[in-house]
Amino acid sequence: MSAIDKVKNAAQEAAGKVKEAVGEKSGNRDLQAEGQRDQVAGDLKQRGEHVKDAFTR
Repeated sequence: MSAIDKVKNAAQEAAGKVKEAVGEKSGNRDLQAEGQRDQVAGDLKQRGEHVKDAFTR
């Protein structure tokens, strides 16, 4: 996995956590759900990169 992809995916997960927290505190369910989606997307991308790494070794 390239280091750039790893950082991008981690940043997406972190941004999702922030969005979720802000949405929860402000009562904005749409923002909260968007944050959760960002976290899941970042996690799935990370897992995909790990699978690619396993097959390229």
